Amino acid sequence: MALARVHGSEAGASFEILARYESEDTRSHAEVMGPYAQAALQDAGVRGEDLDAILTGTGPGPFTGLRAGIVTARALGFAWSVPVYGMMSLTALAERAVSGVVAGEENVERAFASAESAELVEGAELLVLSDARRREVYSARYRVNAEGYSLVDGPNVCPASEILPGGAPSYAYGYGAGLYSEALEEHGWTIVESARGVHPHAEYLVAAAAHLGVENLSEDTSAQYLRDSDAKVPAAMLARQQKQAAQSTAQAAAQKES
Repeated sequence: MALARVHGSEAGASFEILARYESEDTRSHAEVMGPYAQAALQDAGVRGEDLDAILTGTGPGPFTGLRAGIVTARALGFAWSVPVYGMMSLTALAERAVSGVVAGEENVERAFASAESAELVEGAELLVLSDARRREVYSARYRVNAEGYSLVDGPNVCPASEILPGGAPSYAYGYGAGLYSEALEEHGWTIVESARGVHPHAEYLVAAAAHLGVENLSEDTSAQYLRDSDAKVPAAMLARQQKQAAQSTAQAAAQKES
């Protein structure tokens, strides 16, 4: 979680991170979101009602984590009468790879500085990946351009071995790239070594929002699960529900005839 001051709503606005909190426990979302929000506000010396907007990552990601984050954002937005915006979580990886800077701190994982200068290598392909478990990855493909980057394809979920070869030059970035580097390298992707352990972080999602422009953000906060839920209705319960539905339909038909 991060709290930031964005200087303007137009694309490319500058910003500063006022507070940030994160947990290494990937199963603790429901427990930490509320306390982290309270702590970030206290650190920055502001009230929730003073915020201009709330931004939430919409995935892709696991069901429980996404639900916890999105519902927290919506609930706080409702309580404070603040608009809530959604952005694909993998965008944080693309922003980190291309910009390499948050709050004025140079980031060593920047992937696209050419050897001759600090200019970005326009036309390069960027594949950002996070761990989807089950030997799969969440991924999105971007093209580096003069404005920074643009989404070409995704988000997707699949084994890394099924990701189509990239053009030249092409870079694979993020924790998912580190997990399946051999498969990606076989398809022509260059692994950004220093980013093998990098996950999407809130401050880079803020940076991506400032890059795009708050005025251009989407109010769609629907979760991008990309998979069907593992939670299934037990067969006995499903059969009972179907039987009850059939009985209700039959009763309604009989009442209509009478």
